[in-house]
Amino acid sequence: MLAAMPDSAPSPLSAGGPALRDGGDACPGTLRLHRADDGALARVRVPGGVLSADRAEALLAAACRFGDGELHLTSRGNVQLRGLGAECGGGLAELLADAGLLPSAAHERARNIVASPLAGLDGSPALGERLAELDALVCASAAAASLSGRFLFALDDGRGDVDALGADVTLIADGDAFLLRIGPGDEVFRIPAAEGPRAALRAAEAFLRAARDSGAWRVKDLPDPVRSELVRAVGAAAGPAEHRPRPRTAKAPEPGTHEPGGTVETTPGSGAAPETTPGSTDAPETTPGPGYAPETTPGSTDALPDAHRHANPHGPAHTAAPDHPPPDPPASAAALAVDVPLGRLTPGQWRLLTATARRYGGELRLTPWRGIVVPGPFTGAEAADALSALAAAGLITSPDSPWTGVGACIGRPGCAKSLADVRAEAGAALGPAGRLPVYWSGCERRCGHPHGEWIDVVATPDGHRISYVRGERRDPPATVRDDPAALAAAVAAARARAL
Repeated sequence: MLAAMPDSAPSPLSAGGPALRDGGDACPGTLRLHRADDGALARVRVPGGVLSADRAEALLAAACRFGDGELHLTSRGNVQLRGLGAECGGGLAELLADAGLLPSAAHERARNIVASPLAGLDGSPALGERLAELDALVCASAAAASLSGRFLFALDDGRGDVDALGADVTLIADGDAFLLRIGPGDEVFRIPAAEGPRAALRAAEAFLRAARDSGAWRVKDLPDPVRSELVRAVGAAAGPAEHRPRPRTAKAPEPGTHEPGGTVETTPGSGAAPETTPGSTDAPETTPGPGYAPETTPGSTDALPDAHRHANPHGPAHTAAPDHPPPDPPASAAALAVDVPLGRLTPGQWRLLTATARRYGGELRLTPWRGIVVPGPFTGAEAADALSALAAAGLITSPDSPWTGVGACIGRPGCAKSLADVRAEAGAALGPAGRLPVYWSGCERRCGHPHGEWIDVVATPDGHRISYVRGERRDPPATVRDDPAALAAAVAAARARAL
């Protein structure tokens, strides 16, 4: 039976300071739910964000049978199910276990692994075997079951995308080796590639021993002398240290098609769906893409023809028609990448993505930036048709979309602690795509906030506070009172901040 979750510990960015082990691990899972105002919440870990088409269908079945039918992507490439009944525990666990999404009940909240979403697709090294090995090692380790739901592993293919996320243990591909990084430091240790996953597990187990006295959840929360000793001890077993600063900004895959050589083609003007009125059910009809089969999931009330009825469930997209013809499609594409407005997917959108994956590469890759990569291969025409269908369904297929880089917590009415409906506010403040991502939070906890360089917008009793964040540092905030136009202008100006 699923138990109710206690309140989460404060974010390290909030006034609460580092999260220590003084109140139990409050991170949600699938065997222990978090109570929210819109029902119970389950977080399903998806190591590396990699989902087969069958497992993607199982997640939709769980969302429709036990929850509100929607699937929410997290900042670690996991999936949250909302609106769950308090007594759904046995059925949910059984469904997920049967699909292979719950290989170890003891480790279900410890399987936090992010991986470069384009690894092996655009000329970069493939990470699939190492990812599977690390997940299996974590599930086989009795000690690893004690890792908190906040502890994070990262597998980077060398481009620095997930290395920038500040994981506790990071493996960075570098030729025939991995570079092992412990916490946020600039030191890395070179190890043979075949030893990478086991070295990552050993580092996590060493962290648990180091954290016994301090009660830290994550490497960065350790006292400085303890963290330094941890890095020294891990390095002593790995080899000489090398200096490699962690990237400041995490770069997500650009929406569009990704060619084998790394070129990105996007669809001008297709950054979001046709404009609709919030709550309307009379959005324009669209043509389903390849592999979009009219199937419904048991327990779902969202039949396929309705998949595009709420093409943009977050409000008007403010997408202008293109003033130039689209470019010729590439001869072939290794993958498609789309972003998801506010990380929220309707059943129809999820079915379309799953059907596209089943027709081509057979899997989806959920990204830590609340996007999805669909591996191919695709011909140029197939890629163009699939992107057109995904755009019509309300997904972001071009980096010039006003939704690009915009994120928000669940806000009101789903969260009792939120001071505002920040998702609606984020939609109302949409403007031209900015250089920096922006994240809207309904309270100081900032659940799901990004990492690296970003604009932080927090609802307060007096309005909204806007800050520029760079890693663990932030500039003095500016406060905007209850004036939607002034708020939108202030956010746009902050996102356009020059380097």
